[in-house]
Amino acid sequence: MKNGKLLLTLILAVVLSGSALNLMPKADAHNVITELPLEDSFGGVPGTMVLKNLKTDKQYVYNGERSRERFTPESSFKVPNALIGLEEKAVADEYEVKRWDGVVREFEAWNRDHTLASGMRHSVIWYYQAMARDIGAERMQRNLDRIGYGNRDISGGIDRFWLNSSLKISAQEQEAFVEKLVEEELPFQEQTMKTVKRILIDEEKDAYTLHGKTGTRLSDMGLGWYVGYVETEKATWVFATNIDGSGSKARQLTKEALLKLGIIPE
Repeated sequence: MKNGKLLLTLILAVVLSGSALNLMPKADAHNVITELPLEDSFGGVPGTMVLKNLKTDKQYVYNGERSRERFTPESSFKVPNALIGLEEKAVADEYEVKRWDGVVREFEAWNRDHTLASGMRHSVIWYYQAMARDIGAERMQRNLDRIGYGNRDISGGIDRFWLNSSLKISAQEQEAFVEKLVEEELPFQEQTMKTVKRILIDEEKDAYTLHGKTGTRLSDMGLGWYVGYVETEKATWVFATNIDGSGSKARQLTKEALLKLGIIPE
């Protein structure tokens, strides 16, 4: 068993170094998509992971077919929602407080006042729903069209379209969106993008900083997302993972993959 794990680690190291057999023509080296051998990590859980090294511009994918399939973003939509809210002045900054309405919800952390930043950290749906209503359908649609987010369909209602409803996006599209955020190439003010990147910090270590947002279909826990990026001394890696399960499970699988691939240390 130990020898098997060692062999897998060696194979992954070769793949990520770019020394593995290239299945695409050499002229297309920068567009190569390499299949990630993460079957053991996912343990039979249906899902996909898209991973891109922004330094080399190489992309790695587990389950390429699913990576192109669109699903509802659930709370991973808080990322574009925050960008649009800031850009459209629906909130002044990451510290703007919205008062709790007194309705007791399923998660204790939601039952208090929140800011844009704490609402992102605790995935407070009511905060971002209130902000979406303040943005309004016309401005929300215009911004989703500008950034080309998924199918851009908000017909499910201004405060619900991303929650098991009309808006859908693939892992490939999530990766492309986050990549543009990292590179600050989205059609938003520089300060808007810097603010959202800051409030997305999920974990800070000496060797890396992990920025990420989970998303879970709360009705049945049957869909989970974890999207974001990790900064290391060597490179920045953008990722988008979705599974048949919770967002916390998607986050766990993503971190395990980053560890196994040697992108972040133990």
